[in-house]
Amino acid sequence: MGLIGDEDAVEIRERLKEMVDPVRLIHFTQELNLEYGREAKQLLEEVASLSEKLTLEVYNFLLDKEKVAEYGVDKVPGTAIRNSKDYGIKFYGIPAGYEFSTLLDAILDVSKGDSGLKPESREKLAAVTQPIHLEVFVTPT
Repeated sequence: MGLIGDEDAVEIRERLKEMVDPVRLIHFTQELNLEYGREAKQLLEEVASLSEKLTLEVYNFLLDKEKVAEYGVDKVPGTAIRNSKDYGIKFYGIPAGYEFSTLLDAILDVSKGDSGLKPESREKLAAVTQPIHLEVFVTPT
């Protein structure tokens, strides 16, 4: 049995039609002692199957050290969302519940190559002169 129901799959497939360019989900996992590892991988497999413009690559966090370094993933399960450019978007844990819509939004934004920010926000961000590391933490309730 899948994690995404039939009705939800239809709706997700419709949303993913908005994709412009292909997107790669680069997922890192490990087999032992990983809470929600199997479910996170299964969820991403199901999402990737809903659009021809979406592909999933799966790597072992412990064995594929070169890929871990290349994509800058430091926890598992971890997923980088990229097209030909790295926007620095990564999800850690399972993107389920409310975070699932955030995953879809990130896929669409990366596909379009545009954050959707207003011009005023872009101006303010252009004035930033030092690198910023931003993390958003979410806990299930």
